[in-house]
Amino acid sequence: MPVEFISAVHTDSGASGPAAASRTGFDRDHLRRYARALDDGGFDHTLVAYHSASPDAFQVAQFVATHTERIRPILAHRPGVVFPTHASRALATLDRISDGRLSVHIISGGSDEEQRREGDYLNKAERYERSDEYIQILRKVWQSDGPVSHEGRHFRFEGYYSDVKPVNGLIPISVGGSSPDAYRVGGQQGDIFGLWGEPLKETGEQIAAVNAVADAAGRPHPRIWVSFRPIIAPTDELAWEKAHRTLGVLKDQARNTELLRHYRTTGRPANVGSQRLLDIAERGEVHDRCLWTAPAVATNAAGASTALVGSPETVAQALLDYVDIGCDLLSIRGYDPLNDAIDYARHVLPLVRQELAHRATGQAA
Repeated sequence: MPVEFISAVHTDSGASGPAAASRTGFDRDHLRRYARALDDGGFDHTLVAYHSASPDAFQVAQFVATHTERIRPILAHRPGVVFPTHASRALATLDRISDGRLSVHIISGGSDEEQRREGDYLNKAERYERSDEYIQILRKVWQSDGPVSHEGRHFRFEGYYSDVKPVNGLIPISVGGSSPDAYRVGGQQGDIFGLWGEPLKETGEQIAAVNAVADAAGRPHPRIWVSFRPIIAPTDELAWEKAHRTLGVLKDQARNTELLRHYRTTGRPANVGSQRLLDIAERGEVHDRCLWTAPAVATNAAGASTALVGSPETVAQALLDYVDIGCDLLSIRGYDPLNDAIDYARHVLPLVRQELAHRATGQAA
């Protein structure tokens, strides 16, 4: 499979802070400009994120699909919110609207506090178990030529059938996380597995853990999706100056309790991925070629928050380092989302693709 690039859409022009915390509403014109910039800039996919306080992800994904020609929405979806029979039909409908461009990213939920905001009181292990069952139901419905019944630990129904099916028979399913439960569900069920940007050594260890589960289940290895927040400038020196300015903004936003009131969870993060980023930050601020952990500390590792800092050439080489260890879906989105996406499209994507094409030519020769 080719190496592909992922971004993430934002629903209003104020969405420039840590993770989703600065989203204050829905600006239709901004979202249209953003989606088209990604489409025109050569990104392959865009994440449509999910949070209990954010605009509805299904409707945002449909908006993106209908205002673009080629970019493929990756819809983040929580199994505890929508019953799987309804989700199977809604996802298939959205896939039809997008002409087969849809993928779905299953979010089992890393924070009990956040899950309870929408009435989900399962513990983490139970949520991953539910996700496993949920994915199986989605695929069973999509592939069935007749009524489907199911009786499991978390879901039960009889004689369900949907007239609408995905364009290509199935919709690619992504799973993410950094815990043994995540590796298990991702290795057994995922077409794609998502990781946050850790140093190369730790990332390689996580890939091996997921692949070992897939091997034991007799499944192909999931494609690996790795996420960063690059900070680029014409030179490495200027990029680091920009990085420290950005860090000051992040620290100011982290102190803004009004801005974060719906997105904040208390204390040390409950999810393993955030804990790992903070632990890595304690071991050093810069890792490998240019992986910077200070933004993870400033935001309490709220989502994908490690940066790659440097000139476009430095950041492109860093991304290729991850390609070399088995990552073929590169998620890059900035702390100034729209402007950064435009800059990445102009200055980073072409360098990575040029080097990959050069490698392919050399291998062919």
